[in-house]
Amino acid sequence: MTREPEAAVIAGVTVDTRHWIGGERVASTETFTNISPIDGSVLGSIARGTAMEAAAAMAAAKAAFPGWAATPRAERARILHAIADGVEKRLEELAIVETCDNGALLRSHRRGVMPRVAHNFRFFADWLLQLEHEDFETRGHTNHVSWDPAGPCVLITPWNAPLMLATWKVAPALAAGNTVILKPAEWSPLTASLLADIAAEAGLPAGVLNVVQGYGAEIGDALTSHPDARRISFTGSVPTAKRIAASAAANLTPLSLELGGKSPLLIFADADLDLAVDLAVEQYDNAGQVCLAGTRLLVEESIAEEFTSRFVERASALKQGDPRDEATDIGPNIHPRQLEKIDGFVQRALAAGARAVIGGHREDRQFYTPTLLTDVAQDSEIVQEEVFGPVLTLQTFATEEEAVRLANGTRFALAATVATGDPERAEHVSGQLVAGTVWINCFFVRDLQAPFGGSRQSGVGREGGTWSFDFYCDLKNTVTAPKGWTNHG
Repeated sequence: MTREPEAAVIAGVTVDTRHWIGGERVASTETFTNISPIDGSVLGSIARGTAMEAAAAMAAAKAAFPGWAATPRAERARILHAIADGVEKRLEELAIVETCDNGALLRSHRRGVMPRVAHNFRFFADWLLQLEHEDFETRGHTNHVSWDPAGPCVLITPWNAPLMLATWKVAPALAAGNTVILKPAEWSPLTASLLADIAAEAGLPAGVLNVVQGYGAEIGDALTSHPDARRISFTGSVPTAKRIAASAAANLTPLSLELGGKSPLLIFADADLDLAVDLAVEQYDNAGQVCLAGTRLLVEESIAEEFTSRFVERASALKQGDPRDEATDIGPNIHPRQLEKIDGFVQRALAAGARAVIGGHREDRQFYTPTLLTDVAQDSEIVQEEVFGPVLTLQTFATEEEAVRLANGTRFALAATVATGDPERAEHVSGQLVAGTVWINCFFVRDLQAPFGGSRQSGVGREGGTWSFDFYCDLKNTVTAPKGWTNHG
C-alpha cells in the first residue's frame, strides 16, 4: 500500500499536511485533496480528521491547560511576541502559500495581511499586560474583577482570509491563558499548519495550540459537542452556525459567531463622488469574498447616473488574473462550487429582470467578472442573500429615510458604509443603521481594540480588545471584607 505524502511543496515552501496535536504531527487514515484556485493544480493531500482526531486534540488541550493557565502573564506575552517574530521572519513564505491556497492577491498578503497577522499576536500580548479593572468598594468591602482562563477553546475559521482571521481568534485565546484547537477551512488549510510550526519554534508548550483538518461535520460536530470545550468561536455561514449552536447547546458552551453579511454602502448627493466611486470599487476586493463588503450600493437618485458612469469606467479597468502578478487587481474565486453558487445567484437575478451594467458571467477557470446589477427589487434574492463573490447591486433612494429603510432591510447586519459630506447627516444616519460596524467615508478600517461582530443573523457576541478577554475568560469578582470585620450572616 502506498503511503500518502505528508507534506506539500508550494513555490519551494514545504508545508506539513498532517494534523498538529499535542506538539506532534499526526497522520490520518484518509486524506482530502487540496487544489489551488489559480490554475486547478493539486497542492497536496491533507490529513482528513474525524472524531478520533478531535478527541485526541481535545485531550491534548485539556492536559496542557493547567500549565498554560498558570503561566505568568508576562511569559505568555513574551511567547506571543516570539510567534509574531516568527511570522515576520517567514512572511514571504506565508504570503505565497496563502495566495496559492486561496487565490487572494500576493501583493496584499505581503503588504497588509501577513503583517497584520504578526500585529494580531503583538496587540493581544500587549493588551494582556495592561488588562485590569479598578477595584471598587461596596459598603466598605473591596471588589476585585479578574479574568480567569476558561479552558480549551474550539476555533473554526473560514477560507477567505485564512491566517488573519484565524489569528484574530488564536491570539486572544492564547493570551487569555486558554488552550486551542484550531480547525481551518478545508479549502485553505495550509497556513494554519505553518502557524503550528512557528508557534512551536517560539516556545509555545505542546498541546497549547492544536490544529486539526477535515471536512465540516466529520470533525466539527465532535469538537463543538465535546463536553471539555469551554469556548467556541466560529466565522462562517448562518446554516453552519445554527448547527454549531445546536451542537454546543447540550453543554451550554459559550459561543462567539461572526457570520454572513449583506452590507449597504449608502452614497448621498453631498458625498465626494470620487471617494464614493473608490469605496464602491473597493468592494470587489478579494474577488468579493469579504463578509464585510458593501455589496448593496444605495445611491441618491440625483447622482445615480453620474455615479454609475464613473463606477463602470473604474470597475471596467480592473485587471483580473493570476494573483501572483503584481498588476492583478482581482484573483480567482476559491473553488468551483463557490463559482457555481455565484453564477447561480446572478443568472437567477437576470432571469427575474435584473440588468447587468457590467459583468454577469464567468470567465475561464475560476474567475467571475466583476458584476453590477440594477433593476433589482428590495425583496429579491440577489438583494437579500449573501453571494460572496464580485457581485454588487445598485438601488436608488430619494430621501434619507428611504436610504435607511433600504439599508436595514435584510436579515443581516454586519457592517454599513456611508459616503456623505455632511457631518450631521453622517451622525444621524449612522445612529439609525443596524450594524456591528459603521464606516463613514472609509472602509475596512479595523482597530483591534474596538468591538467586532454582527447583529441580527450576522452574528452573536463581540471580539476585540477587552471584549475578546471577556469572551475567552471566566470573569470573576472577588469581594473582600474590611480588615477586622466579619459578616456572620
